[in-house]
Amino acid sequence: MPPRRPLPALRMLLAALCAAALLTPATRGQVARQPVRARRAIVASSSAFASQVGVEILRRGGNAVDAAVAVGLALAVTFPVAGNLGGGGFMLIRMADGRMAAIDYRETAPAAARRDMYLDADGNHRLEKSTLGYAAVGVPGTVAGFDLALRKYGRLKWAQVVAPARRLAREGFPVSYALAQGLRIAQRLAGDPESRRIFHRDGDYYAEGEIFRQPDLAATLERLEKRGSREFYEGETARRIAAAMRANGGFITLDDLKRYRPVEREPLRGTYRGYDIATFPPPSSGGIILLNVLNQLEGDDLAALGPGSSEASHLLIEALRRAFADRAALMGDPDFTTMPVETLISKEYAKERRATIDLRRATPSATVRAGMEAPASESEKVSEKAETTHYAIVDADGNLVTNTYTLNGPYGSGVTVPGTGVLLNNEMDDFAAKPGSLNAFQLIQGEANAIAPGKRPLSSMTPTIVFKDGKPWLALGSPGGPTIISTVIQTLINVIDHNMSLQQAIDAPRLHHQWMPDVVMWEPYGLSPDTRRALEAKGHRLEATPRYNGDVEAVLIDATGARLGASDPRNPDARAIGY
Repeated sequence: MPPRRPLPALRMLLAALCAAALLTPATRGQVARQPVRARRAIVASSSAFASQVGVEILRRGGNAVDAAVAVGLALAVTFPVAGNLGGGGFMLIRMADGRMAAIDYRETAPAAARRDMYLDADGNHRLEKSTLGYAAVGVPGTVAGFDLALRKYGRLKWAQVVAPARRLAREGFPVSYALAQGLRIAQRLAGDPESRRIFHRDGDYYAEGEIFRQPDLAATLERLEKRGSREFYEGETARRIAAAMRANGGFITLDDLKRYRPVEREPLRGTYRGYDIATFPPPSSGGIILLNVLNQLEGDDLAALGPGSSEASHLLIEALRRAFADRAALMGDPDFTTMPVETLISKEYAKERRATIDLRRATPSATVRAGMEAPASESEKVSEKAETTHYAIVDADGNLVTNTYTLNGPYGSGVTVPGTGVLLNNEMDDFAAKPGSLNAFQLIQGEANAIAPGKRPLSSMTPTIVFKDGKPWLALGSPGGPTIISTVIQTLINVIDHNMSLQQAIDAPRLHHQWMPDVVMWEPYGLSPDTRRALEAKGHRLEATPRYNGDVEAVLIDATGARLGASDPRNPDARAIGY
């Protein structure tokens, strides 16, 4: 049967997953690849240049947190589709002394935000307004989040971890084929004069091998290096951001920037087949869904069913369907919304959801509802996957960091603040601009995620650490909008249930389901024809994505103490580097 044309409702999701770069396929020959091995430490990120920065920081006496901050700043230079100063994210830390931290530096809605700010006169959601331009931007959290992580858990000074990124921006780096092609096809950059000048050179596109220098970004990083992180929120950079907002219909003010603070939260905890799992809490939906889906599947013998089998795929699809239905109705910013988190991640609740799965037939999503009533949202009381990147680090002492951060869409809102080189996010689209309507990732979101001043939008980012026999073992995560969650789940299943090496688990094909639209997305060459036919016979509707889901970056400590690192072949620029 020839592949069907993707549903209209999926096209924006597919574009968001694919437009950032031209990614290479994972071939059958790659299943024999082994992860990178190192004796002392390893860094896995979406850019070889950034990974090398992390290794250099570790060699100079920094720990995994120091390296994580340096890598994140370097990615703002070398991986502009998602690496950023103008976005936000989540960092999960496990120190060798047993301390854990979940640092939430997610963007917030500005004080001028209103629940109906992206609706037209007829009450319809204007998607272009919540995704493009200055009006789509949430208050950035990356710089503040990195500063908090460094001050509380790092060893080095702020200036020491900023300097490598500043040098990369000033001196430049050779453009890869994937970056050259990604910049060329990024049409949202063409709509902003500053972005067009920097990234498109006003139509004189960068070619593979050319040196890409960013003097404005270098100057911004130099200000941060000399004056500290608050420069971004109260200094010259902040004043330039606020001025650009005023001139271009944005909502962020200098006061919004001054008020921004990251939040340290308690990680979510769970277990799967004897392994302990720590993952990110709300405002990420990723940790809840990951634990819920693994709990649903724990009673099934996935190893016996085999990786990629129609039976195992059916169970995964159905578990994801139910978990994403809960996401739509129940999840939001925990500072604004009461959520039944402990119930959602409990074994008992998962058994109830698993009991509704028919092993012979797909359950139509239209008949699947949240497993409990949605609580009242605090947002009502105040009158109101994608482009992301991930990296993971383990150092010589056994400290682990897994960090996912984002601009949301590819190159965020497409706008660069004049004179700064800073691309800004379009994170406001991760709110429910109109509860019950679709966002750019085709996710339906509920009242719990309605827009409110100071609120953080719901996310799918899922940085996760797994413990084996009580010891830290594996740290991983991925970009990809809502596919982040299914990507991390499948990677864990591949390692734990199917006994794959870390590299094999990442290379393996993936699928995705998110309740609505009621479609199973699968990668090219990712399902055999007989598996597709078996799933269709159960009533699943399948749509092949034009490219590939996710970019898993992961590190692992094996039984000998060796450090293993693996990067996703779907991103040709990603690299795990150790020493």
